[in-house]
Amino acid sequence: MKQLTLETLIAVFEEIFGRGLFWAMVITAVVVTLAYFYVLIRDRSVSWKKFLLAQLSMPFGAVAAVAFVLAMTHSHVSDIGGPIDVIVFLGVAAMGAVGAAILVYTLESLLGSKRTTNRDLD
Repeated sequence: MKQLTLETLIAVFEEIFGRGLFWAMVITAVVVTLAYFYVLIRDRSVSWKKFLLAQLSMPFGAVAAVAFVLAMTHSHVSDIGGPIDVIVFLGVAAMGAVGAAILVYTLESLLGSKRTTNRDLD
């Protein structure tokens, strides 16, 4: 592998996760991102209460993302071999944390109770 191309990355991810699961994750990420943008445009501002709850979910998202990748690759933390492995795991954890925050904020905005929705508009 002399060049790292998008096609190569897609092939590697399809091999790791399986074709169906990989594309389901991609579609889910796109849908959640679009829903997040919808919420931001609809509300015209960030609700700091919902944002705080979203931030509190970030450590759980980071741990879940790392655990998911370890399970899918049939690896253990003891298999970490060098600095690049640590960098990859930190990247996975960061993406899991941000993804969890976006998901929680979006769900809270879309599915929140009337009480919290009315309070946020005041």
